Amino acid sequence: MKKTKWRTYSDFAWTEHIIAPPEHYVEETNLFRKVIKEHSKIEARTLFHLGCGAGGNDYTFKRHFKVTGVDISEDMLEIARKLNPEVTYLYGDMRTIRLKECFDAVAIPDSIGHMTTVGDLRKAILTAYRHLKPGGMLLIVTLISEEFRENNFVYTGSKGGVEIILFENNYVPDPAGTTYEATAVFLIRRKGKLEIHSDTATIGLFKLSTWLGLLKEIGLEVKQMKLEHSYDRFLVGEGEYSLQMFVCSKPL
Repeated sequence: MKKTKWRTYSDFAWTEHIIAPPEHYVEETNLFRKVIKEHSKIEARTLFHLGCGAGGNDYTFKRHFKVTGVDISEDMLEIARKLNPEVTYLYGDMRTIRLKECFDAVAIPDSIGHMTTVGDLRKAILTAYRHLKPGGMLLIVTLISEEFRENNFVYTGSKGGVEIILFENNYVPDPAGTTYEATAVFLIRRKGKLEIHSDTATIGLFKLSTWLGLLKEIGLEVKQMKLEHSYDRFLVGEGEYSLQMFVCSKPL
């Protein structure tokens, strides 16, 4: 089995549906579905989900689209396949994967943050563009540097005698750079016995002008929307967490 370099998405992939069960994704995913349906120039029946993770969004997407999901973590895909047997799941890197079919819509909620250079970000957007039918819609959900805050989060869940508390700290090591650090600390209790594990991922953080420049350079028509308050219940203390939605159309 192929492993990612982040333990959160490999060794601890099994915790995903304990701290974030698929039911928790329904409201947000329905918003994504509504945006796709309302802004697409063609009827949106097929969806290509890049960076699908453990299938939390697909739990709702599959009710409205024929979904094909791609992720770079086989551990996450294994969980997604069990949750959503109706979905076609493929191992692949969003920068390089090429299929012999195009889709009515492409969605990249959050996971595009793992693109940490402008070059990699461009490759991921180009992948989406090349898999879109003319008139199709690309939905990207991401942070932009102008609105980023060094927040702390806490997530909790329990199932089958396992209790999990996950702390996440976001930190910008270089204000002039294009990344931030997301450090996760897992407190896992199995029948009361405590385990403590940590993991740090480097996440891309780009200016709005960089995003708009790349999207338009590749040939997409772009609208901007805000996604606010979706993480408010997980914030520790005072904080704000505003996500940007890029609603992009491929010209007919």
